This record gives sequence, structure tokens and C-alpha cells, in this order.
Amino acid sequence: MGIRTDFYQLTMMQGYMRAGLTERLACFDLFFRRNPFGGGYALTAGLDEALDYLATLRFDESEIEYLSTLGTFESSFLEHLARFRFTGAVAAMPEGSAAFPFEPVMQVIAPLGQCQLVETTLLNIINFQTLVATKAARLCQEAGEADVVEFGMRRAQGQNGALAAARAAHIGGCAATSNVEAAMRYGIPPRGTHAHAWVTAFGGELEAFRAYARQYPNSTVLLVDTYDTLKSGVPNAITVAKEMEREGAKLRGIRLDSGDLAFLSFEARRMLDAAGLDYVKIFLSNELDEHIIHDLKIQGARADAYGVGTKLVTADGDPSLTGVFKMSAIQPPEGGWRLTMKKSDAAHKSTFPGVKQVWRMHGAEGYMIGDLMELDGGARPDFESGVEGYHPFLEGQHKTYRDIARVEPLLAEVMRGGERLAPPMTLKFVRERAKASLNELHPTTRRLLNPHIYKVSLGERLHTATVSMREAAAR
Repeated sequence: MGIRTDFYQLTMMQGYMRAGLTERLACFDLFFRRNPFGGGYALTAGLDEALDYLATLRFDESEIEYLSTLGTFESSFLEHLARFRFTGAVAAMPEGSAAFPFEPVMQVIAPLGQCQLVETTLLNIINFQTLVATKAARLCQEAGEADVVEFGMRRAQGQNGALAAARAAHIGGCAATSNVEAAMRYGIPPRGTHAHAWVTAFGGELEAFRAYARQYPNSTVLLVDTYDTLKSGVPNAITVAKEMEREGAKLRGIRLDSGDLAFLSFEARRMLDAAGLDYVKIFLSNELDEHIIHDLKIQGARADAYGVGTKLVTADGDPSLTGVFKMSAIQPPEGGWRLTMKKSDAAHKSTFPGVKQVWRMHGAEGYMIGDLMELDGGARPDFESGVEGYHPFLEGQHKTYRDIARVEPLLAEVMRGGERLAPPMTLKFVRERAKASLNELHPTTRRLLNPHIYKVSLGERLHTATVSMREAAAR
């Protein structure tokens, strides 16, 4: 779908063609300006879909025909679109990486017209999936050993949004999804219980529970709050569990979906244990988010799993990631690179020039101690002797990183000539990488409230180039 973009991308493309700039090689950085949810990090997601988009990007006949009716585009430009293929190179952080403001998550080097066209969709993919993956990571951190199940399809922003959210949530740590299509497409375990409608469709709650247990004896989870959780639901679930035991089966769990979840879960656990049903799990749901789960655990709630829907798939608390796609260099006719940057009175709206690499530094304990952005192509920074890192915006503020135990370059080439350099990673592999990346973050950076600010610094050469260009712009 070539027209899956903003209108001004197409008008700029045509303008570049008229100005003779279409094929001029350019470098664009995709990055975000602020950690979502007031947290200390973001967890990248969406790279696989983004690369598929670039590799298959085409304009079909119906799209060219539509554009021709607008009276804006010349026939020569429409012919150019009909032949369009993405031929550029992409370097990116591995999907499932912890990332921080202003450092490139993805770097695209391609003819200027191509870079301009793909901006909108790349941001759409990376922004949303990174946002949901980060939300899921925060939820799973607070849940601890308990599973978190994504079941927000009915509240998601459309069918595509539901699929993307389920995938991103799994990367962020969710154990399963209620979305059957997402389960099939991505290999995520499907999970679900039953609705209140199942209970009210029968003559009584006990009859409904028995019917469900007969049909699904190996996976029965009963929703116990249709009428009265402690006087009816849990006692009836205990009755059915005992009947199942006599048949050689076991009740897997009960679900609490309303009321005082902390109190009800504690009382339900007490009743189940008293009946010799300590193996029956308790599943909590009802408009949960990471803060509510955090409070539930402080109150001593007894939960083996949490179901999170609306507030996960809609990224409640932060409507969008502050991701942008900005030019950092363009190739002049004589070759090489002319560095470009945006200077703004609002510092956070400024950008950093050049084709860059991001170096992640780890300390002796294995935790990340800082990221260093540096211009690519020069000598590798001397991490063994210690490196100087400069504040991205505050002149005169810098620090020396010493005792660096391990360093890794984060941006790796994943596409060249418009073709992927390796087959996609399995979702399981990406999920495990996300878990490992988050475990390398110091706990103070992962906390919900007032997290430690993880440092992203400029290297010597990038700092020099940035200061020089800022001073030139000021003059």
C-alpha cells in the first residue's frame, strides 16, 4: 500500500523531483523524545513489520489512478511511483532492546524521496508497538512471578491495532493472549475463561459451572463473581472442583473480575485452601494496570495471573510515543555527507547530526551504565581507557565513563539494497532478548515512580559537530 502515508510526503516527493533532489542519498534517524508513562526506558518493538513494509512497498494501479484524480501530481511523478521500490539500507537496534530518548532506534539511508515516503508508516509501526511493549514490560515487572495475559481485543483501536498490540505485549512479557488470530499468526499461547453470559445462560451458577467443567475438564477456569463471589461463586467452584477430583480431573482456577480484588482474592484463597484445593489458581481482572497491580501486591492480594485488556492495548497513561523521523545528513553532488540538524528554542525539539552509532556500556555487575552516541565511520572510542560523554543539550556538562566491563554497538545493518539481510527472528527469540535487555537495566531505572534517569551522552566527535552547527545556526 504505497498510499499508506501522509499527503505531504507525496507532495514533497514530487517537489524533490522537480528540484533534482529525489535520488540524493540521505540519512534519517527514527528516535523518540521522552520515555513513555513517566518511566525510565522504552522497549523497542515493530522492527520486523517495519522491514516487511519496506521490502514489499509498492503502488498498485488503483492507487496511481486515485492519485491522478487529485489534480496535484504530474504524469511523470505518477510514472515514478508506479515503478517505486525501496532500495535503501537500514540499521536498527535489535527488536526487544531497551532504548532511551534521542538515540536512533532505526537509521535509514536511502534516496531522499524514498526516505520521505516511508516516514509516516515507519513511525506508525514503531511508535505503537514500542509503546505497548513498554506498557507490557511495566505490567509484567509488577506482576512478578504471576502471568499477565493480554485480552484487550474488544477495546483495541481496530483489528490491525489489536493484532499489533498482542504481538508487542508478548514481546514485553505477556504470557498469552485472548486474540485467536494473533495466537495463530504469531505463535502466542491463546488463553481465556468464560463470560458472565455463560453463567446467566443456564438455570443457575452451579449448573453453569458443572457444564463448563464437563466440556473442558483439563482447562477449567470459572468466573465466580456473577452473583455473589464469596457466598455463591467460590462455594460453587469448590463443589465443582471436588466433583472433578472424583472424576480424575482438576479445576485449574477461578477468576475474579469485580469488587475489592485484594480482599476477595485473600478470602477466596483461604476458602480454597481450607477445602484442600491449594492447587487451584486465582486469576484477577477488571481494568488493571501496572499501578493497580503494584497496589494489589502491597495489600497482599493472592493472584497467580492477571488479565489486562483496555489499559494495555490502548497504552493507557500515554496516548502515543514521541517518536520522530529526522534527517541527519544528506549527500551533496560532490559526494560524502553534509551533516544536517534541527536547532530549536525548545531543546528537546533539536536533533543531532550525522550517521551515528550507539554504544551501550556495561559495568562489572552486568548492568548498563550509559549509552554513548558517536559519529560512525571513525575510530572506535577508547572504552578501555575510559571515554568522555557530553550532555546532549547542556553545554559544559560532561562525565568520564570508566571501569567499563563490556561494550556493544546497538545499531546493526538489517537491510541493504531494499532487501532484508537475514530472515526474521522468531517472536520467542525477540521476547527472550527483551527479557535479557530489561534485566540489564538497574532496578532504579525500572521502578514505576521517579525512576533513575539513564544517561545518553554524546561522544567527542558528535559533540564537536553538534556544538559547531549550533553556533553556526546562532550566527
